[in-house]
Amino acid sequence: MPSFDVVSEVDMQELRNAVDQTQREIDTRYDFKGTAAAIELNEMELTLFGDAEFQVEQVMDILVQKIAKRGIDVGCLEPGKLEEGGGKARRTVKVLAGIDTDTARKIVKLIKEAKLKVQAAIQGDKVRVTGKKRDDLQAVIALLRQADVGLPLQYNNFRD
Repeated sequence: MPSFDVVSEVDMQELRNAVDQTQREIDTRYDFKGTAAAIELNEMELTLFGDAEFQVEQVMDILVQKIAKRGIDVGCLEPGKLEEGGGKARRTVKVLAGIDTDTARKIVKLIKEAKLKVQAAIQGDKVRVTGKKRDDLQAVIALLRQADVGLPLQYNNFRD
C-alpha cells in the first residue's frame, strides 16, 4: 500500500552554514565596523545582536537572504520580541522543526475534509498518509501545498 510522510524539518548543517556566512558578512561590512552586530546559533534558537533595532533588523535581513540561498524555507523562522537596553538590542529567533500535535490535527482534518480515499495518522512529529492509489497520495500533496498550515512542509519516505 503506497504511503508517504508529511514532515517539517530543517537541515541543521545548511542552517549552520547560513549563520556562518551571515557572521562573515557582518564582519566584513563597513557599516557594521566597531558595533556589537553579531549572530549566534544555540540548538534550535538564533540570537541576533546589535547596537540598535535598525542593526538587528539588518542582521535579520542578511540571515534571511543566506537561508533562502541555501534552500531552507524562511517560514521555519519565528522572530521573537526585540529586547533593548543599555545601548544594545537583541532578538531571539526560534527555528521551527517538527509538526506539533495541533498542526498535525489540522493537517489530518484537511485531508479528511477533502474526501479522498486515504488515511492520515499522526506519528510523533510527522503525519503518515496511506492510500491504495498513488494518484490519491499526489492529490493530498497538492492539497497540502495549497493549504496554509503555518509551517513549511516537506513530503518524504514516498513508498509504492
